[in-house]
Amino acid sequence: MYRPEYPAALFEFVAGLAPSRRLAWDCATGNGQAARGRAQYFARVLATDASPEQIHEAHGPPNVEFRVAPAEPSGLAAHSADLVTVAQALHWLNASQFFREVERVLVPGGAIAVWGYGDPVLDTPELQRILHEFNRGTIESYWLPERMLVLNGYSTVPFPFAEVSVPTFSMVRDLSLAELIGYVRTWSATARFVAEHGMAEVERLESELSRYWGDPATPRRVEAPMFMRAGHVP
Repeated sequence: MYRPEYPAALFEFVAGLAPSRRLAWDCATGNGQAARGRAQYFARVLATDASPEQIHEAHGPPNVEFRVAPAEPSGLAAHSADLVTVAQALHWLNASQFFREVERVLVPGGAIAVWGYGDPVLDTPELQRILHEFNRGTIESYWLPERMLVLNGYSTVPFPFAEVSVPTFSMVRDLSLAELIGYVRTWSATARFVAEHGMAEVERLESELSRYWGDPATPRRVEAPMFMRAGHVP
């Protein structure tokens, strides 16, 4: 509930990559956020995740089907999907095996888009400094190594498709101080840190931010810069 939403322009762009709009596959869908964003553009959206717990919590409109399935094999028929997407999850997959599955599943000329977002940016230098020091100092060692693939924009991942240039996107949301702290607590590194050390540092973060926030109930702009790699099968 605290995480920023993907911009509508992103879904419009990736839909425009597809040769037709019969079926889109959203792999590693999580709670279905990206799948829901494409439902208005495609007749059907198949959203898969290897986690039964994630699929149990996912929801979407009637033309979105949620299914427990790994990234490879996906269970999709060969040459059945017009578009494949992975939102903020490619770093958890075996990319080379997944890309081979994508090549099998996509129709000729079909498209793939993988994207993610980096660290949040707050709207004043003071607030940004405090959050950055917590993220890149206090909990830095609690991020898993795969996080570096995200911070590098997947640029080091071999991408065996005819790559296309993409626009610049960002995720923006206005959050109160309590909502921002709730968002920070959803970070996997925060959860690991808290499990080992307790909540004292998170509470200290909230206290330090409150010095520069103003009215804690007043929302402030939180922006997460995005990156994307997209292309077509030859």
